[in-house]
Amino acid sequence: MTVPPTSTGASGSGRAPSTARQVLAPLALAQFICSFAGSNMNVMINDISEDLDTTVQGVQIAITVFLLVMAALMIPGGKLTDRYGRKRCLMAGLAVYGVGALLSAAAPGLGVLILGNSILEGIGTALLIPPVYILATLLFTEVVSRARAFGAIMALGGIGAAAGPLIGGLISSALSWRAAFVFQALVIVVIIVLARRIEDPLPPDPTRDFDTGGAVLSAVGLVCLVMGILAADDNAWLMAALLLIGVLMLLWFFRWTRAKERSGVEPLLSTSLFRDLTSNLGLVTQHTQWLVLMGVSFVVSAYLQVVRGYDAIRTGAIFTAATAGLLVASLGAERLAKRYAQRSLIMVGFALTVGGIGVLLGLASGSPSPWALVPGLLLVGLGLGVMLTPSVNVVQSSFPEEQQSEISGLSRSVSNLGSALGTAVAGTVIVADPAVGAYAAALIVLGVIGLGGFVAAAMLPRETGSR
Repeated sequence: MTVPPTSTGASGSGRAPSTARQVLAPLALAQFICSFAGSNMNVMINDISEDLDTTVQGVQIAITVFLLVMAALMIPGGKLTDRYGRKRCLMAGLAVYGVGALLSAAAPGLGVLILGNSILEGIGTALLIPPVYILATLLFTEVVSRARAFGAIMALGGIGAAAGPLIGGLISSALSWRAAFVFQALVIVVIIVLARRIEDPLPPDPTRDFDTGGAVLSAVGLVCLVMGILAADDNAWLMAALLLIGVLMLLWFFRWTRAKERSGVEPLLSTSLFRDLTSNLGLVTQHTQWLVLMGVSFVVSAYLQVVRGYDAIRTGAIFTAATAGLLVASLGAERLAKRYAQRSLIMVGFALTVGGIGVLLGLASGSPSPWALVPGLLLVGLGLGVMLTPSVNVVQSSFPEEQQSEISGLSRSVSNLGSALGTAVAGTVIVADPAVGAYAAALIVLGVIGLGGFVAAAMLPRETGSR
């Protein structure tokens, strides 16, 4: 896509607009490839499971672990940018991600695929994504210009997630599912070349402490929570145990953080980040958006492949509707930000998305043609495209420069936790196979969660991001 030109955003960082324009391209591409990695495997489930002699559930675990590693390490990844610098963390993350993509392409079995895709690509993403949003926030200082920048970044991110099934399907059908990982590695090389022109807006501070204990506690807590949800269809006792451990670890992390703050030592995550109601509600909407996006993507992909017997290309082609809706809405982020309050945009986005899920349920159940899914997917894409950018803008704009590394890591962690939970919740409901039908039940659950996001958006201050 053509990245929208930026006319401002340099005022707060002392950079010329042309520099900001050059920086935006690699930042947006970085978000694209990470989002693409989270969804493109959905249409290659059968091919991968047959080639690696594993099960559909095994591939689902690989997908979920990738999303989970991102969510668990995003907060530490954001904090590392203060100590080592935003550009250095970006480049290191790209390098780790590229190695993981190549290892996945050559994987002889599920274990190596999980190491390359789920672990290394997950770690690389956790290192490179926080700098993307920190740099965008520092370079673009006004609501409209920042909306334009986030619009470009979120547009490519949403396209990566929504078009991942189509692109992955085309590549895997024409060549092999392994070629999809080679494609990721090639995009990483392009990003590295483009990112060389980036100059860090703020100097790194090597003297900054890094809270290793807090990083471990937060990561283990998040991992146990999601793994507990994944265990719901296999073992109720294991599920309860993992959920309990997750909650206890996160409570320990909170007490650990408070103790560090009282002693004057910098924690991994300042509790002051949670004292801003607007930011908290924005984080809830971000989490819900990505949960619904990845959940719907997984449910519809699995339905088309398992129930309708569609191959990767036809499955991906149907998802083009969601991609088109998301692209159109995201590219209009600047124009929408000028005319409407961001609270209104987020509410409209959730209304469209939940309505799209309702259309999916209604038309798909009453029509033998899988193309009946297109109108619903189009509405889902439009809804997500309308609200992804304002949600990020609400959160990032709630804090000053010195807290951008923390809030960026927290924001991305919350969003990626939503992605992981979306796949986990949808997969769990499908496996449970309730009386109303596995796929219908999963969509109903996602629709109810989307309504929760609408309520959170309605609680945002009316003047949030208003023109």
